[in-house]
Amino acid sequence: MMTQIRTAIRNSRATLFQDALGGVALVVMMLVALHVPGVS
Repeated sequence: MMTQIRTAIRNSRATLFQDALGGVALVVMMLVALHVPGVS
């Protein structure tokens, strides 16, 4: 099972980086939207 997990991570390293970057961007946008007064 551990070898399967390692293989999956090794084969999708670029995709994992892109997903993490997208998640960080979403969090930043949400924080900015919550702190901007009077937009909604």
